[in-house]
Amino acid sequence: MAYHGPSYGLSRECQMKSQAKFDLHRAREACDWVEAVTEVPLDWPTSDGLIDQLAFGHALKDGIALCTLLNHLQPGSVKRINTMKAPFKQRENVEMFLKGCEAYGLKSQDLFQVNDLYENRNLYMVVDCLYALGGLAQKRSFDGPVIGVKVAMENKRNFSEEKLKESHKIIGLQYGSNKGASQAGMTAYGTGRQIIPGEAQKNLSVDGQKIIGLQSGSNKGASQAGMTPYGAPRQIIPDDHER
Repeated sequence: MAYHGPSYGLSRECQMKSQAKFDLHRAREACDWVEAVTEVPLDWPTSDGLIDQLAFGHALKDGIALCTLLNHLQPGSVKRINTMKAPFKQRENVEMFLKGCEAYGLKSQDLFQVNDLYENRNLYMVVDCLYALGGLAQKRSFDGPVIGVKVAMENKRNFSEEKLKESHKIIGLQYGSNKGASQAGMTAYGTGRQIIPGEAQKNLSVDGQKIIGLQSGSNKGASQAGMTPYGAPRQIIPDDHER
């Protein structure tokens, strides 16, 4: 594995977020599942077993356990497993495992990149991939140890053209809903508000409707007669001078 040195700035922040997503409990369950299916113990760096994500990456980075796992789920997925310790051979094992998973039916968004495992960049994605692989194995009726949630079976519906046209008559909630309300009885914009019960409005005389209610505001008889337009100069001249 190449040594890239410490990370700084944004790279360091992304690395810390990736490490925070790694769940040791889920990783231990994934490793136990791999050992149960392959019936071969993983090669841990120390006798303490899985103690952190670095130990997880060390146990799977050569790709041998992953390829063996996939061959147990679907025999013949990986034709030849490299047992050499050369880095390019180990990376080739991981690549063959990923291609085999895609051929097995795993979606591309459930896979990881080779460097995510081999360089310990995003080990949580390796755990998620194993859980997705276990769920797909249950769907394909694998009778061995299981892990994860079983992938649902496809239930395709076929509707007639007449049935599909019925949906055009329904106003979807994304368009909003007035819950049966209407604008019946609303006054025009700018007119006075008549806060009078509906039955009382029918008995209101025409002269009474001409009165400006206090709720509409009152100018107390003032008007705008004699006012100059906005921006024009103000003529402050005494009345006796005009005479």
